Amino acid sequence: MFNGSSIKQIALLLALLASLSFGEPSPSSSPIRVAAGASVGRLTPVMATFGLGYRNAILYVEGMGVHKNDNDFWCGLRGAIAWTLFWGKPFSLDLGASGGYEYARSPNRVHQALNKANDLTVVFPYNYKESLDIGVEIRAHLYGFYSQVGYPLHHFRKHDEPSLTWRMGYMVNLF
Repeated sequence: MFNGSSIKQIALLLALLASLSFGEPSPSSSPIRVAAGASVGRLTPVMATFGLGYRNAILYVEGMGVHKNDNDFWCGLRGAIAWTLFWGKPFSLDLGASGGYEYARSPNRVHQALNKANDLTVVFPYNYKESLDIGVEIRAHLYGFYSQVGYPLHHFRKHDEPSLTWRMGYMVNLF
């Protein structure tokens, strides 16, 4: 997928961006960051987000779930360790590694009708998606709003899993 030349170019670009982020924060700002928020995305539709950071390094933990009945629920838990570029500015980028588990199951009315017509279970009466992965991600923040795109590098468990994960949300810096 990537050849050696493109990997070198990406590494040089990341090194350049990282060197821009090593500036000292203003004296009035604390080196510790605590943030909380919420996001929408794929596979888990809604997640609560918490971030804990020191200077440019930050740890994100996200999760949530809803259970309606045996064949209608979703849950997800994701985490990421990232390096923030342009920390302390209205616009910042987080580059890092992420991993998590997400599962979604919903009723499939067509399958249920097929099973009912045959008086036996021919197909599962629900659809489901499952992903347990590790990968890389990038988050772009602008005045608290953020967009996140992740590329799973390895799936430990998968069923109808996405090739890209994404989230959009809002985070408030608590201090």
